[in-house]
Amino acid sequence: MKNPMMPDYMFRTFAEITPAFLTSLGVKAILADIDNTLAPYEQPEPDERIKGWIASLSEAGIGIAFVSNNDWERVNRFNATLGVPAYAKSGKPFKKNLIKAMKDLGGTPETTVMLGDQLLTDALAGHNLGVKCLIVPPIRDKMNAFFRFKRWLEKPVVRKFKKRNGIEW
Repeated sequence: MKNPMMPDYMFRTFAEITPAFLTSLGVKAILADIDNTLAPYEQPEPDERIKGWIASLSEAGIGIAFVSNNDWERVNRFNATLGVPAYAKSGKPFKKNLIKAMKDLGGTPETTVMLGDQLLTDALAGHNLGVKCLIVPPIRDKMNAFFRFKRWLEKPVVRKFKKRNGIEW
């Protein structure tokens, strides 16, 4: 049985996830975390790189929704200029809000992926939903005891994934 925290794919940054790659998987919808996946916590709004990436997805017919465990103030401010479906306090790794986001994008488990930086929330949530999971390393991790503990739990899974897939970064 596959470890439910094991990602299906890992990338150095969200920008490496191209529309061509997603199209090759049959992807029509992305459920994306915001914090430490697309932007650091302290970046309140998307920069031009994020906007350009989302525009390239749209041009390829791939929808995106933000699914964040952060509060509404953070999610709404980040999404104000983008206007994509967004869900705050989403309760990851539970799938209730992910199901709603996927349906709002017209996706199915076969045509949807989960993008995030945490195995214990994002990868687990995606696998609970039955979708492929794309993981990126955290942009700038919080260094409190809770996050250090979570990263410690994730480290052997990341190490195993990288070894299995010949990744050296």
